[in-house]
Amino acid sequence: MDQRLRELLQEIEEHGRENDARATERPRKMLNLEPASAQLLSILVRASGVTRAVEIGTSNAYSTIWLAWSLAPAGGRIVSIDRNPDKHALARENLRRADLLDRVELRTGDASEIARQLTGPFDLVFLDADRRSFPEQIQILLPKLAQKVLVVADNVLSHPEEIAEYLKLISSLADFQHTIVPVGKGLSIAYRG
Repeated sequence: MDQRLRELLQEIEEHGRENDARATERPRKMLNLEPASAQLLSILVRASGVTRAVEIGTSNAYSTIWLAWSLAPAGGRIVSIDRNPDKHALARENLRRADLLDRVELRTGDASEIARQLTGPFDLVFLDADRRSFPEQIQILLPKLAQKVLVVADNVLSHPEEIAEYLKLISSLADFQHTIVPVGKGLSIAYRG
């Protein structure tokens, strides 16, 4: 990763942190992925050669930029979903500044409804939005996943009650290997190969 992109990511990260310290309403918060979690996700994506990803929870595109940059060497693309049009406007600008907008399709609206419209096959799913909706969203996406697929969800340790149903579901899928990594706010990592 070149210095320019590192500096942009640091700027987005700092802006998100400052915004979240001021914002009182949850929809106005950026709630970015922790830097260590972003690094781990990037390593997993690059090592596995992922090319078709779906992200639920774009926010200001901090994680989206990490994913798009990680997908780029393999010629990959990402569909990133967020319900907030203001956040998508900010994400679009940040992706443009990162020179990665051509790798990302931003979809605005209800994530479950948009997931129903997607065709796949996807070899990466990254869940970082409304944790109570993850079980529904993963069930919608399951038939649209490639045989080899990585499924990652954030906030496992920070919001255990909200993500419990998802963890029960992903752990019950016999063809997936699953673990929880105590990095950042906690990542659930599942792989089917």
